[in-house]
Amino acid sequence: MSEQRSEASNIVLVGMPGAGKSTVGVILAKLASLGFIDTDVLIQTCERRSLQRIIDSQGYMALRGIEERVLLGLECRCHVIATGGSAVYSPAAMAHLAVDGVIVFLDIDLATLESRTLDLGRRGIAKRPDQSFAELFEERRKLYAAYADVTVDCRGLTHDEVCTEILHRLQLSR
Repeated sequence: MSEQRSEASNIVLVGMPGAGKSTVGVILAKLASLGFIDTDVLIQTCERRSLQRIIDSQGYMALRGIEERVLLGLECRCHVIATGGSAVYSPAAMAHLAVDGVIVFLDIDLATLESRTLDLGRRGIAKRPDQSFAELFEERRKLYAAYADVTVDCRGLTHDEVCTEILHRLQLSR
């Protein structure tokens, strides 16, 4: 990580739905004495409806547009930010998050993700209707890796162990 990036005050978590961004984010924020923002919750609060209702009424591209607008409007310091899985489709949003944030990719295998995301029809995942979860995984994994300052292999780790690894990698152990 470059010197400029090490001065970043935010930790931005990216990864697939089911990777643990929200759960890890809460624990990590507590351990690092930072605030916490879940951008999926922020979108739902701003829109006053669930992610799935947005997709059902306007389509997955509308959700991605709303997500981009919300991310571009996010101004915070000293926070852990758990992004929605599709945040990486917006180069502008990712550049905005990277200005004062280190991007951490929670990398996890497809089989584990599939076991954690049994409620795909209600979860609000911004994907093409004809796209399988495995196809989405392959498409997004490349984007997550491209934007990541740090990649954490989460296979076989508990959420607490993932947090410990992130803190170690960012040298933020408290």
